[in-house]
Amino acid sequence: MTTHPHSASAINRYLEELLEVEFTFLQVGELATSLAALAAENREFLLGWTRRIASTNIQIAYQFALRAITLLDHTDRRMIEAWALHAMDTYDRSGLSSGMRVIKEVENFAHQSHARSAGVVFEDVAGIMLNFVHGLSGRRLKLEPGDAAYTDSETLFLPAVIARMQTARHNFTLCKATVAMMWAQTRYGSFRVELPQLLAAYEDGERALNCFHALETLRLQARIADELPGLYREMQKLAAQLGETLPHDWEGYALQLGRSEATVEDSLRLLVDAYAGTSLPSLCYQGELRPEAVAACMATRIAKEKMLLRVKLAQLEQEVQKHRSAEGSDKPAKFGLAEKAENESGLTALELTLDGAPVAPPEDVRQLITSIQLDLGEIPPEYLVAAGPGEYDPSLYEEKPADPDAVWQGTYHEEGATLYPEWDYGRQHYRKNWCVMREKDVTPVHDGFRAATLGKYSGLLKHLRKTFEAMRDENRLLKRQSYGDNVDIDALVEALADARDGSEMSDRLFMRMHRTERNIAVMFMVDMSGSTRGWINDAERESLVLLCETLETLGDRYAIYGFSGTTRKRCELFRIKRFDEPYNEEVQGRISGIRPQEYTRMGFAIRHLTSLLKGVEARTKLLITLSDGKPDDYNDNYRTRYGIEDTRKALQEAQRSGIHPFCITLDEKARDYLPHLYGAVNYTVIDQVGKLPFKVADIYRRLTS
Repeated sequence: MTTHPHSASAINRYLEELLEVEFTFLQVGELATSLAALAAENREFLLGWTRRIASTNIQIAYQFALRAITLLDHTDRRMIEAWALHAMDTYDRSGLSSGMRVIKEVENFAHQSHARSAGVVFEDVAGIMLNFVHGLSGRRLKLEPGDAAYTDSETLFLPAVIARMQTARHNFTLCKATVAMMWAQTRYGSFRVELPQLLAAYEDGERALNCFHALETLRLQARIADELPGLYREMQKLAAQLGETLPHDWEGYALQLGRSEATVEDSLRLLVDAYAGTSLPSLCYQGELRPEAVAACMATRIAKEKMLLRVKLAQLEQEVQKHRSAEGSDKPAKFGLAEKAENESGLTALELTLDGAPVAPPEDVRQLITSIQLDLGEIPPEYLVAAGPGEYDPSLYEEKPADPDAVWQGTYHEEGATLYPEWDYGRQHYRKNWCVMREKDVTPVHDGFRAATLGKYSGLLKHLRKTFEAMRDENRLLKRQSYGDNVDIDALVEALADARDGSEMSDRLFMRMHRTERNIAVMFMVDMSGSTRGWINDAERESLVLLCETLETLGDRYAIYGFSGTTRKRCELFRIKRFDEPYNEEVQGRISGIRPQEYTRMGFAIRHLTSLLKGVEARTKLLITLSDGKPDDYNDNYRTRYGIEDTRKALQEAQRSGIHPFCITLDEKARDYLPHLYGAVNYTVIDQVGKLPFKVADIYRRLTS
């Protein structure tokens, strides 16, 4: 169906309005004529994408339209779409000049089309690869994008796109194999030698480095074959597809380094012969070796981990001394390490001892011992001496998380924040990593608010408790059962009708009562925007107190988070009660401490709380929003249809995850927009605080009966 104008004059007027030529002074006459000359299908396609891009930036949309006309005859439409989306993503990330560069360098983009269609993009697989490498033994490594595949022994760097293979599946396997190879370098001691100094003895340092890397790749392949045999077979297939075979004169090296007891010293021993040889193998998954980056990282880590281990042991010693003082003994503690009965290949399993007896160290101490052992091959005795009083400056080892309140102070940073996408309805696509979200704690206020609320609503609270207690024990009528207490008349009538038609009668003709087993997790998402100032804030806090008091009678898991923020750069979620937290004085103080903040950006909050709900094992999951108005934010288009559509999209994402969203609002105008967001029956408007818990009870009944 045609939705855009088709005559040159009409297209001209359409473009003048779309591209705001009154202010931009863009010349659209020739463009309109060229578009009018296109086939209807192509014209619709280009005008549609020009409109979508114009919702992001008019200049990019104009340049896109000019260049896309000439591409239609010889370029696949999917490539043009990918080009447009890449330009908009680049504009979001790096600004107008970078976005315009993508548009103007369309030939370069087309040249990389294979990489973009069949390649593995770092952003898409980073989470999977991180889980994979965390499942392996050794140091807990990090993963970051880089200009090539290499590791500094602490972080694995991968290029933005891996596209050497022909298919996406094989490129994913290549990415996994590359990660495994870099992990093996840290796990099996490739960096336990002073490589820069050793390589300096060779005339051609670069060739010596490449030879060493090739030898280590052979050794580590054998270790991967032992630990990850399935992946090793896939690695062999990748090398075979690319025609990568081992030179004849290297087969002897592979045999020697394939022994389970081979170490990095064996690779160094063979390096002398390999360096003098003529051939040099290279495998697609071996990445690069950067000894300088490793040396710098290790020097910092070794000093820091020695300090950290001694400080942790001092803390352990203090706990032991407290216990011993209680028993009347002041014998000093002495730490040591003992080898465990079972040994892992390449890394001896160690056990921390205290006065000769094994102790179970905390997880961070165990990680430290493993990391030190990976670097040094052993734990030197001086590492096991607990730090003395004042021996180390606490600022050197105590981690200080970024202050979420310092976002706008000094250099802006996103360190420690979680990034969420946002749906752009004009673009019909997500803006990637758009919202910068941080969790914060509500400062508790112990001012007797709970007691005052309970006193104010004592009569109502009794009624509420009876309502929820009745719901806890209520039975559910199951119809069309094969056995039961009573005949199901509806099922019987249908069965008799079937019999008259000659069909087989159903035997499910009974109904019975069944006690409902409660398995519910509910998340309350509380609007803390500035518009809640005054009686609405009081109503929200009183409602939460009543809800908590009554929900405690059900025993259901529930959590409470507030949301607010200023622009996409400062999206804040306020922890009031986590799922695993009891309803104690601290939580009651946080409810009392809820105060109006900034604006009502909702999409990020729904996405984050959805991710928290997904982590809870429950048959029924509810996301209940308490709000006083529609989506809004400061000085951007979130208060327009953009915000409505992003919120709607986030709710749809929650529903696809098996979560039931519901909204309880105090906004009398909510009926204008809430049906579009939540559906016709998934919201309610209230005007009194006392009605809110009853509405929650209604929601419970609806979803569990």
